[in-house]
Amino acid sequence: MSGLESLSREELLTLLAMSDRTVELVKTQNIELQASLARALARIAELERRAGRNSGNSSQPPSADGFVKPDKPKTPPSGRRRGKQPGARGGGLALVEHPDATVDQFPPSCGGCGAVFRALTAKDSAGFTARQCTDIPPVSVVVTETRWHRVRCGCGHTTAAIIPADVPDNPCYGPQIQTLAVYLVVFQHVPLERAAVLIADLTGAAPSTGWIASLLPRAASLVAGSLRLIKALLTLGHVLHADETTTNIAGKRRYLHAACTEKLTFLGLAPRSRAGADSLGVLPHFRGTLVHDAYFQLYDGYPNASHQLCCAHVIRELTAQHELFADQVWAGQIRWALAQLIKQARRAREAGLPRIPPQWIGLYLRIYHQGVAVGLRLHPRTHPSAAQSDATNLLERLRDHASSYLRFTDDLHIEATNNRAERDQRPVKTQVKISGCHQSETGAATWLALRSYLSSATKHGVPAFEALRLAMTGTPWTPPIALEG
Repeated sequence: MSGLESLSREELLTLLAMSDRTVELVKTQNIELQASLARALARIAELERRAGRNSGNSSQPPSADGFVKPDKPKTPPSGRRRGKQPGARGGGLALVEHPDATVDQFPPSCGGCGAVFRALTAKDSAGFTARQCTDIPPVSVVVTETRWHRVRCGCGHTTAAIIPADVPDNPCYGPQIQTLAVYLVVFQHVPLERAAVLIADLTGAAPSTGWIASLLPRAASLVAGSLRLIKALLTLGHVLHADETTTNIAGKRRYLHAACTEKLTFLGLAPRSRAGADSLGVLPHFRGTLVHDAYFQLYDGYPNASHQLCCAHVIRELTAQHELFADQVWAGQIRWALAQLIKQARRAREAGLPRIPPQWIGLYLRIYHQGVAVGLRLHPRTHPSAAQSDATNLLERLRDHASSYLRFTDDLHIEATNNRAERDQRPVKTQVKISGCHQSETGAATWLALRSYLSSATKHGVPAFEALRLAMTGTPWTPPIALEG
């Protein structure tokens, strides 16, 4: 017997109530454990996602990949051999018609009779075989002393030659060495001390690091007019690439902004906000198509411009979702459609067409929108006030901003990615890695002004050294006054 038969009715009711409370307690504990398990699983998934981030599925640079490299599909064999392809342009030296110097070599004696040749000249030549060698002569500084004389006239008055105001009283280095110093520090990312050593080894001059550092503000002031024109032309252009990234100044994080086109570049420091971007003076007045990433807090503040969202960024996001949900096809489908649309835009551009023929892209546009619809059915929005998953946020962005992601299919002047702005920002990252961070915002702004000038000049085919030489001699390069884009 269990002993329950001996209990009274009141005791049985009490026991039953205690059992009900125990069941409820177990249910509550079970719900709490399920919630804890769900949080733990979500945390594990988030940690796995972070651990799996690389340059192929996020905005992380390749240098930060570490041991986790992106899985890249193998490229099918092209059937071509390695190395230079038949018909490709060669890069070897060719004979020049008018060499800078010639050296005549004659045989010392006759190969027939053995007679010794003496004092032969070009008149004695019966023909020659030429070989050419291109080299640089030994470089050495040349000290030039300019003497401003005083002349006594027959009337007894003495007149002195006027010394220009920009000629210093003390011995100085000329524009060529100044150009070389700025070129090494700004364009080649050589640290100040190493630049001083390099100049000394090459030329025999012995500039100090302080003198080299003092050249940068002077050079920046000389190119200020060119920078104002660059900013004006960027504002008036048809297409403008804009981006922002972090940089290090005196050990603190600051934001670098870039605005550029195929022919012009402007780099500046400002907070990552609309007020900060406005202070640089380019975006507030731009009325064309702005190519940028999906940082809407900043770029939505420019409604007078049309927008092209960077497809390279979203393709990396789609790659991450494809890896996270390997059994779902929507991410790979949208990614493939975008890649094919970019390919068709490049094909039409290379063919010289004014726009992409509709039959080239109709299928891929349908696949894009179908992929977004399928993804949203699998990842619907939860409670409006709750935080949504990365997949849901991505899909809603692809749906709500489809016109901004696909604008490049309507206008071949527009690029599908913002790689151009990222390329123009890369020298700043290189500078920090090689020479270390700038120690002041003033120094960083000076370096960025010179880099903007040199980037714009080299985009126009002007060598960086020549552009700096023009600036240091008082006639800086300026861009042609024509609308960009």
